[in-house]
Amino acid sequence: MKRWFWILATTLGLAASLSGCGYNDFQRLDEATKSAWSEVLNQYQRRADLVPNIVATVKGEAAFEQDTLTKVIEARARATSIQVTPETLNNPEAFKKFQAAQGELGSALSRLMAVSEAYPNLKANQGFSDLRVQLEGTENRITVARNRYIQAVQAYNVLARSFPSNLTAMVFSYKPKENFAVQNEAQISVPPTVNFEKK
Repeated sequence: MKRWFWILATTLGLAASLSGCGYNDFQRLDEATKSAWSEVLNQYQRRADLVPNIVATVKGEAAFEQDTLTKVIEARARATSIQVTPETLNNPEAFKKFQAAQGELGSALSRLMAVSEAYPNLKANQGFSDLRVQLEGTENRITVARNRYIQAVQAYNVLARSFPSNLTAMVFSYKPKENFAVQNEAQISVPPTVNFEKK
């Protein structure tokens, strides 16, 4: 009888110590980061799906800059060629490569929209106008999805670095996750020059 009592007491003690070690929190927060990442990917795919329609509409403008169109097409090809898996979240190099490709596509699309302002026929085209609105909405959705991912990663990383859950992280190899970074951090840290003088 004593033996069963000690086995039961040991089992309950282990269960109590495991419940406070953060293991379940790691599982919950890891799933939250994966879910948030899936939404980021969903919005990036939505943007990539808009590109062929935008390019086809812009091609209708005979004098449009071919170089700008080519850059958009090439950037989309690079962004969609990168295979993304849940492991990408735990691989800083792959994550940065994916992030760089998406940043390049975003920049190419921004340039395309800026250049399109110089073409009155294109600006008057209702199809192009609708696509532009869809693209702007998608860019906003990407921002929201990325912010949710950043928050999910922050919660996970705090758990991975806090005591005593950091001990659980070491035992089960739960490393902090990579988060989004600004591509041109040095450039955007310089305040813009504003000059209101008339020339």
